[in-house]
Amino acid sequence: MSGTSVLMNDWPRGTTRTPHPHPVGIPDIFELVPDPAPHRTTCAATPGASCVTAAGADWLASASTLPASVHALWRHRPGSPSVLPCGTAFDVVSAAPLTGRLILERLWSSGPGSGPVAVHRGRVLLFAAPGTAQRLPALLSWGEWKTCHRRADAAPAETFPSLLCLGPGDSVTIPALHCEHRPGPLGEHTPPDDPARRFRPSRWLVAPDVRRPWLPGPEVLLRACVRPRRDRTGAHPQTSVRAGRGPGSAEQPISGTADRDARVYDVTRRR
Repeated sequence: MSGTSVLMNDWPRGTTRTPHPHPVGIPDIFELVPDPAPHRTTCAATPGASCVTAAGADWLASASTLPASVHALWRHRPGSPSVLPCGTAFDVVSAAPLTGRLILERLWSSGPGSGPVAVHRGRVLLFAAPGTAQRLPALLSWGEWKTCHRRADAAPAETFPSLLCLGPGDSVTIPALHCEHRPGPLGEHTPPDDPARRFRPSRWLVAPDVRRPWLPGPEVLLRACVRPRRDRTGAHPQTSVRAGRGPGSAEQPISGTADRDARVYDVTRRR
């Protein structure tokens, strides 16, 4: 009782408490922190592919159970990376730089495109639809994408050890919302098109710009993953083409190697 009276006496007289926005009583200390002066950056004034818009920031914050706290952290630390939970608003597929580049080329050239994409500490982060982290590893380990030559003593094919699928229960570190202009070697601000900006350890390649961005699902990412795997494992095995009649003649190859799409005719038949 005494502790309660102390707390009530410490509260300034003539003021009322702001109703808590969470009916279940979840504490959110960042809601009581006053907002500082707005940080103005070039990306905020002229949003581009590497800058998160206000709608995109709302979508990212919706992944947390306390989006107001996330926005408060971004206001106080606009140039620092932040951590968000996965599994609700999005899943994340983390790939090595080479694998991630091949997957993006496949999605952008012959696929439907990609959702938000970021780079953080040497990993390519592809934002995917919720449920992808559980479904995609099962699809990649399916026997359909293993080696074509099935032998009893053959080892299973490699299935993307560099891919990390982050889903429910996992968290991901995302880059800062806005790319800041840091002073260059001569004291001037580095322009947005400077080549040095493309090699930052944490940046957005495709920043979210709408409240509900399109996200690729496991099937879309599967088709993009299978193509780089085939390119990396090499061309299809070539076998010699057999022709002729009878057991002996059928064992004679027409040529040492053959094209898969070549048409082979039986030249032993005469009119």
